Amino acid sequence: MPDSKYQRLPHAGDFEQVSGTQIVYLSPKPLPTGVEAYSYRHLHRDANEVYLDFGIGRGNFEFMARCGIAAVMGVVSCVVMTAFLGAWVLRRLEPFWEGVYDFLASPPIWGFIGLLALMYVVIFCLAVRQVSVQPPIRFNRQRREVAMVPKKGAAPQYVPWEEVIACVSAGQLVTEYAVMPEFKLMIGLRDAQSGNVLWLTVACGSLRGAVAEWEAIRVYMEEGPAALPAPPPEEFEEGTVAFFHMARLGYRDNFPWLQYVFGFLFVQAFGGWTLPCHLSNWVNNRPRAMFPKGVREWSRPLPVDQHAVPSEALLKESDEVRKAFRRGQNLLDYFKVKFAAPA
Repeated sequence: MPDSKYQRLPHAGDFEQVSGTQIVYLSPKPLPTGVEAYSYRHLHRDANEVYLDFGIGRGNFEFMARCGIAAVMGVVSCVVMTAFLGAWVLRRLEPFWEGVYDFLASPPIWGFIGLLALMYVVIFCLAVRQVSVQPPIRFNRQRREVAMVPKKGAAPQYVPWEEVIACVSAGQLVTEYAVMPEFKLMIGLRDAQSGNVLWLTVACGSLRGAVAEWEAIRVYMEEGPAALPAPPPEEFEEGTVAFFHMARLGYRDNFPWLQYVFGFLFVQAFGGWTLPCHLSNWVNNRPRAMFPKGVREWSRPLPVDQHAVPSEALLKESDEVRKAFRRGQNLLDYFKVKFAAPA
């Protein structure tokens, strides 16, 4: 999290720009965003009347594995093209195919490629281990609290729902290959005693997707599981083989064949085709980390008369935001008017 320019804890409506990355805070207090609730991570599969668990989904592992395979394949392709180009330039000094073989048989080159592949394998295994040892974040709507276990064996931390920090960011990810747009949802849980903030960062495909991910959590906490959209069939969940082929057929039917061949088939072949889907399926079938006993007791249903209720401040401002939506404004328009400097 960047240093706050406001010299205080952030709240909904704050805006920051750090190193080319724009950050907009959506909570605290968690106000309606005006975006339709949707979870690309399908977090609402683990939601009931008492709690919702938010953790890494199948699509994240598929994307992680595909990026790693594509990076290694990209380096291998560059090496092969360099070998052919070098052999063509030196074709008068030695036979073409002999030059290609001599270049490709170089142990240092394949040693570098092996180290690169090993690095991605280690990163992937560490992410898999994280799922096995650290429980997800649990949102308890009856208590209006959030529980998080920072690491294995650590005492759980409980944060009031209305004090959860949430923001979305839009920036650029600069790699050795390209400059790509990068969008994130960041959820921060502040320990009232130490003042430390534990952050969960969720990479998203678009800014609207990041906001929709947060809105899915917000409507669950404020309205219950009935407000969540119905999850798609599991076989078409993002990250599965069925979803991959569904996307492939959609691309084939909606784009010219040349764009389909080079924009999908060629790119996905470099990314491992369906291998990342099988890897993500393996990860999601592994045993997940269990919550400690204290969190399990905290997750038990409460009598209706003991349910926590929203604060008056949240109810009042949420009503103001909905009125702004009815006037045709969006959430950013509402914040601009609310925090505008006096004339």
